[in-house]
Amino acid sequence: MPLPDLTLVAGALRSSAATSFATGMIASPQGPQPSADAIGLAEALGVDLPAHLLAEKVKADVGEVVALPTYGRLGAATTLFLVGLGAPDALDASAARRAGAALSRRAAKGGGHLASSVTAGLAEDRLGAFAEGLLLGSYRYRVGSDDGDRPGLRAVDLHGHAGKAAKGALVRAQAHVAATVLARDLANRPSLDKTPAWLAKQATAAARSAGLRVQVLDVAQLREHGFGGVLAVGAGAGAARAPRLIRLDHEPRGRRLRHVALVGKGITFDSGGLSLKPNEGMAAMKTDMSGGAAVIAVLQAAGLAGLRVRLTGIVAAAENMPSGTAMRPGDVIRHYGGRTVEVLNTDAEGRLVLADALAYVAAEVKPDVVVDIATLTGAIGIALGKRTGGMYASDEGLAAELLAAADRAGEPMWRMPLVEDYRPDLDSPVADLKNIGGRFSGGSITAALFLREFTAGLPWAHLDIASAARSDVDEEERSKGATGYAVRTLLCWLEGLAAAPR
Repeated sequence: MPLPDLTLVAGALRSSAATSFATGMIASPQGPQPSADAIGLAEALGVDLPAHLLAEKVKADVGEVVALPTYGRLGAATTLFLVGLGAPDALDASAARRAGAALSRRAAKGGGHLASSVTAGLAEDRLGAFAEGLLLGSYRYRVGSDDGDRPGLRAVDLHGHAGKAAKGALVRAQAHVAATVLARDLANRPSLDKTPAWLAKQATAAARSAGLRVQVLDVAQLREHGFGGVLAVGAGAGAARAPRLIRLDHEPRGRRLRHVALVGKGITFDSGGLSLKPNEGMAAMKTDMSGGAAVIAVLQAAGLAGLRVRLTGIVAAAENMPSGTAMRPGDVIRHYGGRTVEVLNTDAEGRLVLADALAYVAAEVKPDVVVDIATLTGAIGIALGKRTGGMYASDEGLAAELLAAADRAGEPMWRMPLVEDYRPDLDSPVADLKNIGGRFSGGSITAALFLREFTAGLPWAHLDIASAARSDVDEEERSKGATGYAVRTLLCWLEGLAAAPR
């Protein structure tokens, strides 16, 4: 479903010809405090708004929405929405984003054209966050025959804003949402269609739209260059669903630009291989390439925006399936660069493709910093729940930058420890490493320690997004299915690098 068009409007809300209106209300110890717009419009409806809110026990909490029918008394508008913004001292970007998402979900049921003064008078960062929430809350992914008949907002006018700063905030919000939506769409695509070759085709189209350089390695080239991890994981899927390695490069002109490598896990479906998952464990595995989708989306957005950062994106794409040619527990595989790994669990496959990609980046790309993004372990959800991503880092400055960017983006992230005492648990008697530990538990930690072995000492961070990349419900700006987690964080981080002196 297409997202609504957003327009900044300086004029009064009452003059709009929209099919619904929205205004704000804040929480206070005395009860909800509706905006002047809300009071004036309610008077036109003959409604004693403070009394009505009191009777309905409205608190004006963030994202609380009250709908008043207009009975034709406000022109074309059929509904007046009042949107809770919470207490004024807590009205940050996160609150504005949540309010925007709540409004879009409620208003979408009637569809049409919404005029909003909810953010009138607020700072530009709140306007941008509210716009992000509106757009992200409007997102739907559906494969059906009646999509054109489904209601939804077509346009939203944001009243009370004018000037260069407001326009810049809106443009930035729309760019971040467009990238997030691309990542969601790629991850939500059913795996029936989503082969590694299909993903490479989508990455190529995204790259060409943004002026990026693109290279795709097929099976013969992967074999020639020694990408043993990608080949082993994809071995069970057959020739029709064979693995790929995708490289995207954003190379703006200029000297002394920071060079960042982003590496994404691109497992287009994960059955677990011969270490087969139960059926309920496979249900969401079409989204197991969310890290790769994030890399593609971020590279495209950076190219379209002309960010002054040199970027290389690597997506290791494979389908992990059981068959007579699949890798087996006990196999030893040789990764790019020569290191060997004993496979003890074929369902710990993401780290095997990432190991190849990280070793390739360290040997051939040689960036200033590398960040990998992966739906890597169920353990991270046990540790942090379903909304917070885990971050591991070998560099203190990099860790601080990413956490600050996640905060600006409204994507909860927590730094996790690289516990050195756990590292010996990855030693193998028959290879350089084994792909799982077990003695100390801490599965997300040992997975991160495994990946670190392939970074050759580069400043490195690993984002384990296994839970945050998926949602079981539509909630705030998160969508049911793929959430596009980490896209906005990475864009905020890269924008900061582009603006910083070198």
